[in-house]
Amino acid sequence: MTVRKGEFVSIVGASGCGKSTLLKVIAGLLEQSAGDIRLRGTDSGSGANRLGHIAYMPQQDLLLPWRTVLDNCVLPLEIKGRASSGTKAEARDMLKRVGLAGYELAYPHELSGGMRQRAAFVRTLMNGGELMLLDEPFGALDAMTKRDMHRWLLELWGNLKRTVMFITHDLEEAVLLSDRIFLMPAGSGGALQEMNVGLPRPRSMQMNFEPGFVSLRAELERRLYETRAV
Repeated sequence: MTVRKGEFVSIVGASGCGKSTLLKVIAGLLEQSAGDIRLRGTDSGSGANRLGHIAYMPQQDLLLPWRTVLDNCVLPLEIKGRASSGTKAEARDMLKRVGLAGYELAYPHELSGGMRQRAAFVRTLMNGGELMLLDEPFGALDAMTKRDMHRWLLELWGNLKRTVMFITHDLEEAVLLSDRIFLMPAGSGGALQEMNVGLPRPRSMQMNFEPGFVSLRAELERRLYETRAV
């Protein structure tokens, strides 16, 4: 699997096939049992060498309940000892860009599910690094909130141009957001598949109803069904 700089790549596959494990290995939270992981073409070696250099957002927002939204967002830099006088100003700017201006001093329990995910996303951005690993960040949201999240993520990614690896079970989400989609096999005997999306950017929610989009989604579902049957 190769991911190019500035690319948005989604990973789909049956539950339990190892999608989350893959991201944890790339992030350096787990050690791989075989193979190597290359960053900018160079073998990164042990997972410990990657810790802190790749931004990772797990399925749950994991916001600390006793810290405000702003304090949660600057936590990665505090842990690294890199917080400066401008850190909170940078976080405030990011919160404004994701529609959370005015909620800097709110606590997690005062936010809706979508707002919590946006705050967690800002915390991930503040971690730095060119590569962002997002593990089903919108999986627990209702349909309309998820559509809102898609809209702002497309806009934000278009401006920031970070490299993104995104896990999802939502096939429409994968097609809408991605440049390419990787399909992981359900068992150890299958092969990794790659699907090029090829839809023009910038993208909008209206694309979901266009023939090209519908065809890609149907092809993705067919391939995914075949991986489950292996």
